[in-house]
Amino acid sequence: MTASTSPTSALVLGAMMFGTAVDEETSFGLLDRFVERGGVWIDTADCYSFWASDDGKGGASERVLGRWFAARPGVRERVKIATKLGAEPLWADAFPRRREGLSQRAVREAFAGSLDRLGLESVDLLWLHMEDRTTPIEETVEALAELTGAGRVARVGASNHPAWRVERARSHARHLGAMPIDALQHNSTYLRPRPGTNPTNHAFGVLSDEQRDFADTHGLEVWAYTPLLSGAYDNPAKPIPDIYDHPGTRARLEVLDAVAAELGASRGQTVLAWHVARGIRPMLGGSKPEQLDAAMDAVRLALSPEQLARLDEPA
Repeated sequence: MTASTSPTSALVLGAMMFGTAVDEETSFGLLDRFVERGGVWIDTADCYSFWASDDGKGGASERVLGRWFAARPGVRERVKIATKLGAEPLWADAFPRRREGLSQRAVREAFAGSLDRLGLESVDLLWLHMEDRTTPIEETVEALAELTGAGRVARVGASNHPAWRVERARSHARHLGAMPIDALQHNSTYLRPRPGTNPTNHAFGVLSDEQRDFADTHGLEVWAYTPLLSGAYDNPAKPIPDIYDHPGTRARLEVLDAVAAELGASRGQTVLAWHVARGIRPMLGGSKPEQLDAAMDAVRLALSPEQLARLDEPA
């Protein structure tokens, strides 16, 4: 297996379970290794991980990252941090009925809390975690404009949003002379779910052809969460979810296996390389150093145009 020698990595390290399912010592080890291997982007959220916490609230991941930054002087200049807001439950067991949402007040307060937990004065990318249709998107954009205008946020992105709302947000930001949304984050993997099904808990969570076309046309960066199906591509103990059980999957797996053999890589590594070849940043939420190393190797694999074409259009 050959890999490029790029000094930086396209992989995003997902810190979702840091401080809950992944203890602090392990989290620090993964973060250190990520930076050592040329990793740049770290992704978290104010709600991570409320479902695994003792009090039913988020914040543990950001706190672990804050302690890591404090314990590693100078590391802030080597990495970029992205966090999300909008999905934190207002109290334990309130999600999804009552959550902070994306009102102007909610954005201000949630972001202030994130900065406090992270121990930072600014972040490199702030995501709208999920839709809030009780709030006009223009109100949310005006709150984001305050943060970008003050230098607290360098870029803004939308996760799990339909393309039309992202474009409405971008239009209003341009009207204000503010930084428009320039990144999308969605679920994306090599296999495709059966039509009419959704492996996420967001109506527009899965990266669609329309969203990808929208991003390509307007130059938006795309990030992919859960690209490895939580290890199902390579771990026999984790079968591929039934939602991907349809005739098209067999053809895609046959091509995936063939290309993986040509690369001397695993299925999962080939999936990550495929994302990078298509201009998508894959995200890894693993908890083991060997998982991280395998992923860091994978995103530096070079697919030939012929291999990419076969993967894109399996017979």
